[in-house]
Amino acid sequence: MLLERPVTVLDIQRMSTEDGPGLRTTLFLKGCSLRCNWCHNPESIDPRPQIQWNSNRCIGCGSCREVCKSGALVHAEQQITINSSSCTLCKACVVICPSGALHLKGEDWAREALLQELLKDRAYFGREGGITLSGGEPLLQTGATLWLLENIKREGLKTALDTAGLVQTENLLAALDHTDLLLYDLKLYNSEQHQKYTGSGNRQIFSNLVAALKKAGQTGTKVWIRTPLVPGVTDSWENIANLARWLAANLNGQIERWELCAFNNLCENKYLMLNQKWPYREAKLLYRAELDLLVGKARERLVDNDLVIQWTGSAALEKDEEGGKYDVE
Repeated sequence: MLLERPVTVLDIQRMSTEDGPGLRTTLFLKGCSLRCNWCHNPESIDPRPQIQWNSNRCIGCGSCREVCKSGALVHAEQQITINSSSCTLCKACVVICPSGALHLKGEDWAREALLQELLKDRAYFGREGGITLSGGEPLLQTGATLWLLENIKREGLKTALDTAGLVQTENLLAALDHTDLLLYDLKLYNSEQHQKYTGSGNRQIFSNLVAALKKAGQTGTKVWIRTPLVPGVTDSWENIANLARWLAANLNGQIERWELCAFNNLCENKYLMLNQKWPYREAKLLYRAELDLLVGKARERLVDNDLVIQWTGSAALEKDEEGGKYDVE
């Protein structure tokens, strides 16, 4: 009998209110099928565990370099670069680091142990809450995701699946047998633009959504669409209007909610820890009035009195007179 592959987990976030209704525990799995250049969780893209270096915590003691047998740690100009191709993930540097500057992102779990960990907060879920499987792209670890969804449902809890849709259709449809809520990302209507900014076209994403809606009608799965509002990329009136027209033509009356997710600029440090530069470090938050206008544009073209269309996240306040900087509400 073949041993089950371990589940590579990025994080477990408890008491979440952003990944479905009510209070939830959200499981973030490693690995993603897209390469969005605005990604707010860049550490989720690589399916393997990774060691990261936090410069703010480093005291420059050199302990890590002494224990690294593979030569994966390169010290130059008061900075540590981690060569992932050389790193064996022995974790000796993580263990010896006295300040916690080196830490592992991604940990392998046995399925049953992970299930029991997710069930710990069930007393707080209430009637609306539950457990959300997210990523990265959770359906890249298909066997584990399907097993977890099935067994969470068997425990009598509500499930949600957060996907970007670039997955094998049969895997997505199989997941809906045990999913109460499908959170489905639609980022860009134009496939060439989608290819430019995410590394892949969107034809399969749209066709998978049509197939998922048909299956959801049989399983009773609710569907929420989520669109990130990335400055200069997805936040144009043209993109929102085109997405709304497509939804009206293909899915009108079949989705419960469409969330326009306001951009935030809080992830730059994640890129620094991966020795990368974030292209949107200078991008500003959208004003509340701008977000309201985009919601209005969506409603103009998607007339469905039962559909909730709203923006979520943080908006920028008016510029202050002295510094002209944006504050977050």
